[in-house]
Amino acid sequence: MSFPKTRMRRLRRNGTLRRMARETRLSCDDFILPLFVVEGHGVREPVASMPGVHRFSVDSLVEEAKQVGDLGIPAVILFGVPDDKDARGSGADAVDGIAQRAVEALKAAQPDLCVITDVCLCEYTDHGHCGIVEGGDVSNDPSLVRLAASAVSHARAGADIVAPSDMMDGRVDAIRTALDAEGFEDVAILSYAAKFASAYYGPFRDAAGSTPQFGDRRSYQMDPPNRREALREMRLDVEEGADAIMVKPALPYLDLVADARANFDVPIAAYQVSGEFAMIKAAAERGWIDGERSMDEALVGIKRAGADWILTYAAKEAAARIG
Repeated sequence: MSFPKTRMRRLRRNGTLRRMARETRLSCDDFILPLFVVEGHGVREPVASMPGVHRFSVDSLVEEAKQVGDLGIPAVILFGVPDDKDARGSGADAVDGIAQRAVEALKAAQPDLCVITDVCLCEYTDHGHCGIVEGGDVSNDPSLVRLAASAVSHARAGADIVAPSDMMDGRVDAIRTALDAEGFEDVAILSYAAKFASAYYGPFRDAAGSTPQFGDRRSYQMDPPNRREALREMRLDVEEGADAIMVKPALPYLDLVADARANFDVPIAAYQVSGEFAMIKAAAERGWIDGERSMDEALVGIKRAGADWILTYAAKEAAARIG
């Protein structure tokens, strides 16, 4: 009888050997935790569609950031949710806006924490779209003016990185130009370069109050079947001055995470979005899957595909397990 000389199972037969042969490892340094900030005091409000996720007032956000830092997570990304909204998204660049106050408080309390701000108008507009609406459609160039003003206001408040998520054409160039003109040449841009018109955003829109009041976002967010177009979007953003680029969502687009890693020598981020997170949590609550193992497997898959940074609502729990 002939036996195999190559036995792949030799390095799988116990936990020590599996650890020694492991090719991809998660680290706390991989994670960016998304946080929602709202008006008020002492607010820590659960988001029903995302178990374990909350909306925080600024004072509560500072307490949360202390826990984040203690876990070794290096960065958070902030989403401001104001009480008052209007057609132009006035709160997006207000000196005393909710995001601006949150940035100032976080940098004062946790100066070593990397604070990233989401730059978009959808959280601030009463119509819920990511730009200025003219004639019933989102108008690209007027939106760039508002987005650049928002990015500058975040930088002035102390943001380390601004992250435009709107998917307007030319936004990275407009923001880079505005930041440099105001003396913020050291503030980095993490571009949502390949952001798709996805069905996985529902829980986020509950948390941010950003559901469009008419139509949808398919005229500016990407069509899910388009891979070559995604690469072109990434290339344009890098050429316009993006310091890092993001693929969103993550798991349905791991091919694009791998494409980004193969084609661009900048940090690659991937966003495990609210729907991805909520599906794992919901299935775990019903006892259908092992929640912790499933979450860790999903995060490892994102990193294995080539992501340097993983935006995930599971950052704290994953970091606690990594230790």
